[in-house]
Amino acid sequence: MNGNKNTAEIIKLLKKAYPKAGCSLGHKNPFELLIATILSAQCTDERVNLVTLELFKKYPGPAEMAAAPLNALEILIRSTGFYHSKARSIKEAARGVAEDFGGKVPAEIKKLLTLRGVARKTANVVLGSAYGLAEGVVVDTHVKRLAFRMGFTKETDPVKIERVLMNEIPRSDWIWFAHALILHGRAVCNARRPLCAQCPLTTLCMKNGLGAKRRG
Repeated sequence: MNGNKNTAEIIKLLKKAYPKAGCSLGHKNPFELLIATILSAQCTDERVNLVTLELFKKYPGPAEMAAAPLNALEILIRSTGFYHSKARSIKEAARGVAEDFGGKVPAEIKKLLTLRGVARKTANVVLGSAYGLAEGVVVDTHVKRLAFRMGFTKETDPVKIERVLMNEIPRSDWIWFAHALILHGRAVCNARRPLCAQCPLTTLCMKNGLGAKRRG
């Protein structure tokens, strides 16, 4: 049962604004997307894309990255923030891909979740953008914020938010929808100063009683 009466209209307006929304992390294959997504935590995609240019040139595959000295990885990814933990995560995730999955990033969410640094958000990004598989909805900080502002849920836990969105949004739109919300969150509906006057969804937020909070 649809809990948000505006879901169809929200999807319609987002499709008009972001018809080709997709992943903005640069990648040539599922492994590169996996590593880039791990690095994107609390970092802009633009910064990650700059960092991964050199990272993938030096360590192009799971075996090479798994064998890389930890300090060498830390130096390369330092500007993405939290580089100590991220370096360990990408090294161990690469090792897992190389040793446990024959060098191929698995296309199954249960297997992806066994890799270090991979939670549902990262797994959904890889499955959706690398394999075209809609197994869930990516919930990052933008999706979390907008899901609340658009009246989909009052939940704060990403897993619970994902469940709500999976029930609300047609499965055929799961991959696109998350990327559209991310783009909208970056360009218009940002956290501190949402540009409500430029937002095609403002009226819908008002109907949900959230307009005043957005302006605040």
